[in-house]
Amino acid sequence: MGWVTEHHPDRAGLSACVQCGLCLPVCPTFRLTGRETASPRGRLQAMSAVADGVMEVDAKFEEILDFCLGCRACEPVCPGMVPYGSLLEGARAEIAAQVPSTGRRIRGWVLGRVVPSRRILGTLTSVLRLSQRTGLVRIAPGRFRRSLSGLRRLQPPPVRQFSDHGARGTVGVLLGCVQEQWFSPVNSAAIELLTMAGHRVVIPEQQTCCGALAAHDGHAEIADTLGLRNEEAFGDCDVIVSAAAGCSAHLVDTYGERAEDITTAIARAIDDGSLPVLDTSGDAVVVQDPCHLRHAQRVTAAPRRIIQAAGFEVVEIDDDGMCCGAAGLYTVLQPEASAALGGQKANRIRAVGGTVVASANPGCEMQLRAFLGEDYVIRHPIELYLEAVNRSASGTNVAAVEMNS
Repeated sequence: MGWVTEHHPDRAGLSACVQCGLCLPVCPTFRLTGRETASPRGRLQAMSAVADGVMEVDAKFEEILDFCLGCRACEPVCPGMVPYGSLLEGARAEIAAQVPSTGRRIRGWVLGRVVPSRRILGTLTSVLRLSQRTGLVRIAPGRFRRSLSGLRRLQPPPVRQFSDHGARGTVGVLLGCVQEQWFSPVNSAAIELLTMAGHRVVIPEQQTCCGALAAHDGHAEIADTLGLRNEEAFGDCDVIVSAAAGCSAHLVDTYGERAEDITTAIARAIDDGSLPVLDTSGDAVVVQDPCHLRHAQRVTAAPRRIIQAAGFEVVEIDDDGMCCGAAGLYTVLQPEASAALGGQKANRIRAVGGTVVASANPGCEMQLRAFLGEDYVIRHPIELYLEAVNRSASGTNVAAVEMNS
């Protein structure tokens, strides 16, 4: 049958793969299994086989594609500059159209109706918050229980205070769906730091989910609809910023230079003197690179600059940015592979000895906390920086970091 949707993998993109194999050593699933079909090269071969009419979009094709994390670690090392992320999303859109399943339909409904709705997601989060307090979260189904164990202690999102004036241009902050409900302190830190740096900060009421989760799962039409809504909501902004690396990567792919990750914006403000550099304390912070920051956006220096400006010493894991196994819905859809990668990442962090970890993506934070346990502090780099700035202003110990509640 071949391709049937307008989102199908582009022939030029597929042809750019020269089968060199440089992607193999950096691919987490290939390193886990050693299977060619679990590598970027093997998946691209499968897509090309469908395009050539040699293979069908069937259950086998779905199995090959669904095992991929979508970490995009293959893109920076590819000499042909294959746009693997967009090809993967196109192939999954074909799977959703040609191999419909109850599970994928349910996920499409959740991603298109529940997640973008602040009211519905807020209500569900209230239930989850209650289950945290009563301990009922421990009886969640196994594949959900591990992920939920990595959640912060949930608090209701605050009433937002932000600046409606500033001399450095207008920044629109994408609050996000799960990001705002489950990680609202990170958004609060982003808004406060952007305001301190002299930006006019706006939070459009009409904004919605960025659509990244829908796009990654093959629900291209849902992602397009959400994207159009955000395009209208942020139309008057000079730049759109997100404090979740997965969301910012999707925004950059969609809007180009009009979007960026919060770590890029804050590091730039530090470099130009709009935000302070604090005295070095010598205390260590381990930096974990989210895949969609390191590989998709090629941003590595910014989080480290922020940690250093907060007065901390950066400690590297030195694993070439290997995926932690979170990858959006992957923890639920591929729990065994996700757990294997999560365990590996946790062991690398334990090996370097630091107990404070900086991660710029909510899914990564949950995965790290689930595998590292309560003895580790895990924060977004901008949270650590803002906490240090506030302690410095009050004259208290800049190096102190509170444990996760």
